[in-house]
Amino acid sequence: MTEKDKGFIIKDRRAFAEENQEIKDKEESSTEQVEDQTQKESAPEDKQEPEIHLPKINFATFIISLSASALVHLGVIEDPASGKKVKSLTMGKQTIDILSMLEEKTSGNLTKEEESMLKSILYDLRITYVKQKG
Repeated sequence: MTEKDKGFIIKDRRAFAEENQEIKDKEESSTEQVEDQTQKESAPEDKQEPEIHLPKINFATFIISLSASALVHLGVIEDPASGKKVKSLTMGKQTIDILSMLEEKTSGNLTKEEESMLKSILYDLRITYVKQKG
């Protein structure tokens, strides 16, 4: 058999793999050092982030959250991120439609209080949408 008849050549690359791993390890350690330094600079030890107490997640808080989102989009309340009232009737209508879909899909599975709350919120949002649109 001649050299041309062999078909393929096998090369041992383990030495290169070890060198590449060493380079990766050095990069990772330098990245960790930069991140540690950034955290030390941005968060002084004497200042701690205040603990935020969020309400328990249940159907009622979910519906109220969607309702607040709709009110922001309808321009009734300020956007918490910007502090400004911004009107987007399309987004407001979409959120109202989501609440309406939830009403339909959860029919017969809600308590009387949840059902009443959802109907009331939907009624108020729909009236607000019509007023904002007109």
